[in-house]
Formats: sequence, C-alpha cells, structure tokens
Amino acid sequence: MPKASSNVPAAAQVPTGLPANYEAAMQELEQLVAQMEAGDMPLDQLLAAYKRGAELLRVCRDKLEAVEDQIKVLDKDVLKPWSSV
Repeated sequence: MPKASSNVPAAAQVPTGLPANYEAAMQELEQLVAQMEAGDMPLDQLLAAYKRGAELLRVCRDKLEAVEDQIKVLDKDVLKPWSSV
C-alpha cells in the first residue's frame, strides 16, 4: 500500500477535530486559506482542506449565532443595530 507523500510540509496536513473556540477556528481557517491560495497543495489535499474550511466556517457561524442569541436575550429579544459610538 503506498504511503502518503512525505514531501508535503506538516503545515499542509489537515488536522482533525474541531477547535474549542471562535478565535482558534478563525486562526486555523485563515492559515488554511493562505495555504490553499499558495497553490502548492496536491489536489487530494486541496479537497481535504476545502472540506476542513467548510467545517471551520460552520463552527465560526455557530459560535457567532450563539453570541447573537445571548445578546437578544440580554436586550429583551431585540437585536439592536451596532453603533460605532
């Protein structure tokens, strides 16, 4: 059985498991996008990276939605517009 290519840097390997928090998910997503944009990934790793990116994006959206729901509760179920004041 052939082994995975050993000439691919460890940073290009797609990790398993999901990050515990929003910041970690965003950091990993940004790194993954940078690796994909570099164009140095083989097609199979590119597909795996794309799938991982979709998972990370879902984690980020879920965490943001949870925070938004908490804000709605704090503001009596009305999400107020963000002011930059």
